[in-house]
Amino acid sequence: MKKKINRLMLSIAILGVLLISTFLTTVFYGLFQSQVKTDIQTDVELLQETGIFDDPSSPGMPIQVRDVRITWVDVDGTVLYDNEADARSMENHMDRPEIQEAFRDGSGWNARESGTLNRSTFYYALKLSNGTVLRASKTAWNFYGHLLGMLPAACVVLAVIVIASVLLARALTKSLVQPIEKMAETLGSPDPVPAYPELAPFANRLRAQHDDILRSAKMRQDFTANVSHELKTPLTAICGYAELMENGMTGPGDTERMACQIRKSADRLLSLINDIIRLSQLDSYEEDLPFVSLNLGETAEEAASSLMVSARSHKVSLSVRAEKDVMIIGREEMISELVINLTDNAIRYNRPGGYVHVNVLKKDGKACLVVDDNGIGIPKEQHDRIFERFYRVDKSRSRETGGTGLGLAIVKHIVMLHNASITVDSAPGIGTSFTVEF
Repeated sequence: MKKKINRLMLSIAILGVLLISTFLTTVFYGLFQSQVKTDIQTDVELLQETGIFDDPSSPGMPIQVRDVRITWVDVDGTVLYDNEADARSMENHMDRPEIQEAFRDGSGWNARESGTLNRSTFYYALKLSNGTVLRASKTAWNFYGHLLGMLPAACVVLAVIVIASVLLARALTKSLVQPIEKMAETLGSPDPVPAYPELAPFANRLRAQHDDILRSAKMRQDFTANVSHELKTPLTAICGYAELMENGMTGPGDTERMACQIRKSADRLLSLINDIIRLSQLDSYEEDLPFVSLNLGETAEEAASSLMVSARSHKVSLSVRAEKDVMIIGREEMISELVINLTDNAIRYNRPGGYVHVNVLKKDGKACLVVDDNGIGIPKEQHDRIFERFYRVDKSRSRETGGTGLGLAIVKHIVMLHNASITVDSAPGIGTSFTVEF
């Protein structure tokens, strides 16, 4: 940004000097032309008043006019007199534009390049009362000569302006950037004040992104710590039981019991690994994969039916009710996983004789999936945290039932990927109801 401002200021300075120099040269050259014309016109009119050019038959009187050439032309174009050359050796002047204009209109004006580089000769011709034409001419710098003449001064001015622009650009850049840098340093403060009012939306967006990054970093850190802890528990149990069996420290009935515990710990370890892999897949899910039209009722019935055996083993009744033709746009395997996770939680955190209802219906034009139960319920103060990874309402019961603490985190991911919303209504001892609106 600093370099860009410096380059911009320098470019503006150079362009400004060039434009001003060209403009002033154009203006001054126009004034100069007007002045030259006035001068030689005045000279011709003064010479006319002297009476020297009244008689074409006696043109021999010498005339001294500084820096001005005087030429007297007869009615047929013959040069009668010239103060800088021998008139007898000069060619006929009838073809000169200013002479022709003077014979025709009474006076003529012209300017043309001379043989000298960057110089022009200015002519003014006046028709006298005797029919002859008196012409005065003066050689001076042309436009490019004036421009080149101003070049040294323009270079000096340009150098001064460039130096001033560099110093000004540095000062301006510092005054502009320093408050922004200070704001960046205090971005983590609760309410950093923007350096400029125009930066308020940018600062708010940047602060939100900063907070999101910190939150994401903390979530990853917590997730890593939780994964380490969750994996360590079953691995420790497996190693402990295996060591006891290896060293022959088990009794006649212990081997079977320890093998059962090893299998349970291994199952838990496998469930954790599968859920962690699934969360990683959902985190890196490619949004350009196609979603298709799905019958939500049919998908929910098929997914819930796979949990009938689990429901019976927990002595919980499981039912599915679905309205016809409740269609959504999504990924079938994700919707099945969502139904299975919600239904499995409702079964695990229930009580013998309890129920789980899976309902699919239309509500206010939206497709809805409702999973409710009359299980142990969730305290209201924990409703906002149940979708966090490894968060458990009842940690001891979760481990007893084989829960990993990742099921609802997976559900939340799937809901977000489908631009849906999920709400929970629950109270301890009454039950829980999850509603997903597509």
